[in-house]
Amino acid sequence: MPTRPAARTILAACALALSASSALAIDDAHREKAGAMIDRAIDYLRSQQDGATGGWAVNPKGPNYPGITGLVLTGMLLDPDLDATDDAVVRGVEFLLSYRQPDGGIYDQILPSYNTSLALSALALAQQESARAAIKPAQSFLKGLQWGEGANLTSDTTETPTEITKEHPFYGGWGYGNHGRPDLSNTAFALQALHDSGVPSDDPAFQRALTFLERCQMADGVNDMPYADGSSQGGFIYATSLNKDNVGSGETKPQGVAQFVEESADDGERVSRMRAYGSMTYSGFKSLLYAELDRDDPRVESAYEWIRRNYTLEENPQMGAEGLYYYFISFARALDAFGGAHITPLVSAQTGEIVIDDASATGDAPGGFVEGDTRDWQNDLVDRLAELQNDDGSFRAVHNRWMENNPVLITAYSLIALQHAVK
Repeated sequence: MPTRPAARTILAACALALSASSALAIDDAHREKAGAMIDRAIDYLRSQQDGATGGWAVNPKGPNYPGITGLVLTGMLLDPDLDATDDAVVRGVEFLLSYRQPDGGIYDQILPSYNTSLALSALALAQQESARAAIKPAQSFLKGLQWGEGANLTSDTTETPTEITKEHPFYGGWGYGNHGRPDLSNTAFALQALHDSGVPSDDPAFQRALTFLERCQMADGVNDMPYADGSSQGGFIYATSLNKDNVGSGETKPQGVAQFVEESADDGERVSRMRAYGSMTYSGFKSLLYAELDRDDPRVESAYEWIRRNYTLEENPQMGAEGLYYYFISFARALDAFGGAHITPLVSAQTGEIVIDDASATGDAPGGFVEGDTRDWQNDLVDRLAELQNDDGSFRAVHNRWMENNPVLITAYSLIALQHAVK
């Protein structure tokens, strides 16, 4: 097992010195445990770097997803003992830059928004002149892929948006392009990249995005779309529209009957509404924070209440094992952005237990909710990821949806989540 590096040991010592005056979420034992997990994950990822190209998860037949290399590099560069002079990082950055396009994007034929976003977050951490030169063009490219007044009508990518007004359900979002509409996942990755690369929260891209975020939040009074009328969930769904032909329909990812949840309307009637779920709620919550909304903003408060009612690391709430590792990275980034050492879940007043079901989704548990035991989310995250890490440093796949049977991808997700836990 690798010897603990000096910089991380110094951070642990600083944390111990501060603990007498501030309630740090992660304790010494968990910090040490996470440090060893991080070392193993990085060693595994080093072993998976493609010798010929310097990238990760490389497909010789193409097309490639440089975004996966961006995720790996982000996880590595968040480590205080690793910098841009590391050979694996240097070669990884070169791989990303080999996919720079004349339009400023960083992609290989497909998914330009997704790949450029993940690459930009990594390049923002790499202190290299070549990486810095790619940042502003990538920012401009991403801004041009946002639906709204700033849409870049000259791009010939599959994701070319159109200029629309604020009244349109697509307004403010980013998408893959293959469904002809924006979604919250791509929007959150784009905002993450703009945030990481220094774009201020008062930039028009962030302000436009707030409209799209509101319309993905299942909260009446926040969301002006009909599918949210009367909803009190507070969490987020995937998109404002199913596709380009079903504009304004809304879309969530739980499947079958689980897509919907019954809520109580003001007149006492039961109404069926699309179900908010974990990974999108944390992604939306984080995005609101990057836009620098106050904690007492109704959008932030209602999302945080959903999070408190659905606090768990055993599953992606309302999705089970699907998208679990995406959930972990969203969970860690969001709660790190929120700040504060602890979270106090809301539990069933009858059983005293956290319940991830229709009741927690709507806030309608019999007897209501009361505050449960305060949790240290960072310790909880470290413990949960420790259950899933293999001896070689990779992480165990639990579901194949959204490429989560790819060990490099889920190890990169886990590494980033761990870095935020010990930050």
